[in-house]
Amino acid sequence: MSPHIVRLFTVVGLVCGAAGASAASPQDEVRAKPAAGANDKGADNGVARFCANAAPAAQEARIAWQMKRLGELDDQIKQRIAELEKSEAAAREWVGRREALLKTASDDVVAIYTKMQPESAATQMNAMDDALAAAILSKLKPKVASAILNEMEAPRASRLTGIISGAAAEEKKS
Repeated sequence: MSPHIVRLFTVVGLVCGAAGASAASPQDEVRAKPAAGANDKGADNGVARFCANAAPAAQEARIAWQMKRLGELDDQIKQRIAELEKSEAAAREWVGRREALLKTASDDVVAIYTKMQPESAATQMNAMDDALAAAILSKLKPKVASAILNEMEAPRASRLTGIISGAAAEEKKS
């Protein structure tokens, strides 16, 4: 239904409401009581008759507009649900990658790096790929991992720390 028609019926409802007739519901066709003056009697009956005739159409227009608005809101909700499901899938994927990363570093390799000097471990990890180095660092005790990170170049240490904390995955999405 055209917005102009909806506005027209809204105005009709306001006029009829001000005149004392009910345009809100067709079941309650209430006619305005004639005024005390004889000259106003014809005008009041005309307004009441108009309101009674326009009430069903105004009600239908209001219902049509409300149904259209509900449809729009329903579409918005469905779109938001799809976006949330997409975000949930991305989060599940990230958790899966993180678990796979942690499994990559076997306990034996972690034990070796635990016993190495921080300088030597940092040199070895600089030659590794980021995912493996981050996996090993994440399984080390914080004191040992911090000593190794301290011996690395700042950009590499920052990147590995980001991978461990998950910030790197979040930055790639942005």
